[in-house]
Amino acid sequence: MQYEAIVIGVSSGGMNALKIISSALPVNFSTPIIIVQHLSAHSDSHWIKLLNEKSLLDVKEADEKEKIVKGTIYIAPPNYHLLIEKDKTFSLTIDERVSFARPSIDVLFESAAEAYKNKLIGIVLTGSNHDGTKGIKRIKECGGLAIIQDPKTAESAYMPKSAIDAIEPDYILSLENIVELLIKIDQQKE
Repeated sequence: MQYEAIVIGVSSGGMNALKIISSALPVNFSTPIIIVQHLSAHSDSHWIKLLNEKSLLDVKEADEKEKIVKGTIYIAPPNYHLLIEKDKTFSLTIDERVSFARPSIDVLFESAAEAYKNKLIGIVLTGSNHDGTKGIKRIKECGGLAIIQDPKTAESAYMPKSAIDAIEPDYILSLENIVELLIKIDQQKE
């Protein structure tokens, strides 16, 4: 199976998790990664700079109508929902909060599932609410691959546990094992 995109949802404890993942991916990793990290509405982009310093891939904030390209890690901007359109471009909205969050993981995951169908990998990481549960369920319904961080290894186990309770995940792994699996899947495309 050739996957065309990876979506990651993360909340409490997310910065450490994202540092581990982004710093471990090789320079030739080609599958685009789109991330919703729950942030304060007033967050600045310092943490994107931090991830960029640690990553061999380009890490950037997603822009309205931007085309999704290989080898890039996109981050949802603070206070905007990030959606993926059928033409594989981004849309940003300031619609109501979902699960108390904007950006919402569910909003990204559900729109990505519609755009990519069975060519999508969804990953739920550490977090302290249920955002991402409906979205990962939709990814599975569309034939995508569902990976959940092992709650025992998460800084906050609530979000991964909620996702595991809702679906039969394809994988429940530590962050390090998630990275290994993503690299293996990405290299199968070559």
